[in-house]
Amino acid sequence: MDQLTLIIGNKNYSSWSLRAWLYLAVNDIAFEEIRLPLDTPEFHERIKSLSPTRCVPALHHGEVRVWDSLAIIEYIERQFSPAVSWPQDPVDKATALSAVMEMHAGFLELRNHYPMNCRKPPFSAPLRGGVQKDLDRLDELWSQSLIRSGGPALFGELSIADVYFAPVVFRLHTYRLPVSPICRDYVEWMLELPQMQHWKAAGEQEVEVVEIDEWKD
Repeated sequence: MDQLTLIIGNKNYSSWSLRAWLYLAVNDIAFEEIRLPLDTPEFHERIKSLSPTRCVPALHHGEVRVWDSLAIIEYIERQFSPAVSWPQDPVDKATALSAVMEMHAGFLELRNHYPMNCRKPPFSAPLRGGVQKDLDRLDELWSQSLIRSGGPALFGELSIADVYFAPVVFRLHTYRLPVSPICRDYVEWMLELPQMQHWKAAGEQEVEVVEIDEWKD
């Protein structure tokens, strides 16, 4: 079988890369990793031949090229039928699909004002822009799923929805953004996943600095 190769950016910063990487990792699917430091001459030179959009992540599987984190997850889910997938219950699956699509296109205040930064020591950041509205919606979305499922994952067992919200988990942890107790417990549970700890540890070892993704007081 052709080898999978995943092209990612910095583990400290690249939230989109985390999603594709984490999905492969939690399913114990072997792959080669190519890490290109963001905003560097190396990145701009090499990414041209690796991703048609010149963005990360990108997946190579033989002659197949897949880009965009959600497309990569869907490709892996369909090709490999992994254990971590969409919820099986029809109601849960519909909710999970909607939540992932909402995350894919939304929560812009949270994403724009609070970049993922795994190596930054946690601190209580001030609320910027319209982020409270995003936090309220996130809390509503997570709480409803966790109450219905009983946890510890959004839909009981780890699923694509949890993978897709992984960068948000890191953001809430780093900036100590306010969420309800049930959502805080979920954040702590996600952070304890071995694959999340592996990613975080790798990000903490990186030395590159992407200024646009560093917190500015």
